[in-house]
Amino acid sequence: MSPTAGGLDQAALEALYTRLEKPLYNVVYRWLWNAQDAGDVVQEAFVRLWRMRDRVDPSTVEPLVYRIAVNLASNRRRATRRWRWLPLTDRSTPRTATDPSDDLLAGERHDRLRKAVDDLPDKQRAVVMLCEFSELTYDQVAQALDIPAGTVASRRHQAVARLRKALVREDS
Repeated sequence: MSPTAGGLDQAALEALYTRLEKPLYNVVYRWLWNAQDAGDVVQEAFVRLWRMRDRVDPSTVEPLVYRIAVNLASNRRRATRRWRWLPLTDRSTPRTATDPSDDLLAGERHDRLRKAVDDLPDKQRAVVMLCEFSELTYDQVAQALDIPAGTVASRRHQAVARLRKALVREDS
């Protein structure tokens, strides 16, 4: 079946995977803060997309795969409550700095930002992750989350304001 006639064929899925795997992983990783889990969720999102290939509208496939991945990441995070047991830094990516004090400051900033993002309500976090890391437009983010485009903008604005407030409070 050709991807333009409705549905998704293997070549179209492979091309989509090649193009979206890294940006999708980027979003999911920041949702879960675990490299292995993020990779598993991305793979599962594409497996689910493949299973529903006959019903996929090629014009909305990108937001659909993001929706699938964000839902899977949310479910995984809720089910395992990883955020309670994860260390503050991901030990799978070693930090490098010439000055140990620079490394410490960078680590502290990273940890504060990560905590602030993790403290966002799920709806705001989803919008921020997709807007900042997915390369989707507001309209595509709206499709992915099944909300109006105006809601994307307002949730993003609320999330950024909340992040600013949290990070300024931490600096004080």
